[in-house]
Amino acid sequence: MMRGNKREIITYIIFGILTTAINLIVYVILTKVSGIDYRIATTIAWIVSILFAFITNKIFVFRNVNRGVFLIVRELMLFVAFRVLSFVLDIILLIALIQILQMDDLISKVITNVLVVILNYIASKVYIFKSSKQTKEV
Repeated sequence: MMRGNKREIITYIIFGILTTAINLIVYVILTKVSGIDYRIATTIAWIVSILFAFITNKIFVFRNVNRGVFLIVRELMLFVAFRVLSFVLDIILLIALIQILQMDDLISKVITNVLVVILNYIASKVYIFKSSKQTKEV
C-alpha cells in the first residue's frame, strides 16, 4: 500500500511541475509571441494547464478508470471547483501572511504553495478521482 502511495505522490509532483511549465509556456506564447493581453493570456493558460492537470491526474497519478460521461464530467467539475477554491485559499493566506503577519512575500508564497499542493492532492484522492470501486456509473 505504501509503495502505491509513494508512486502516486511522485507522479503527482512530476505532473504538477509539468502543469506549471505548460501554464508558463502558454502564457509566454500568448503574451510575447501573439501579443495577447496578459489577463486573457493568464486565463487561457490557467484553463489549458487545469485541463492538462485533470487528464494527467486522472490517468497517470490516480489511475482512475471511470469512463462514463457523467462520471468524467462530475470529476472535471469537482477538479475545477477545488482548483478555484485552492486559488482563493492561496490569495487569502498570502494576504494574511504578508499584510497581517508581515512575512516576506516569497516565504509566504512558498508556504501557501505547499499547503495548496497538499490540499489539492487530498481533494483529488478523496473526492475527485475515487476508485471505480467506490463510484458507480449513473
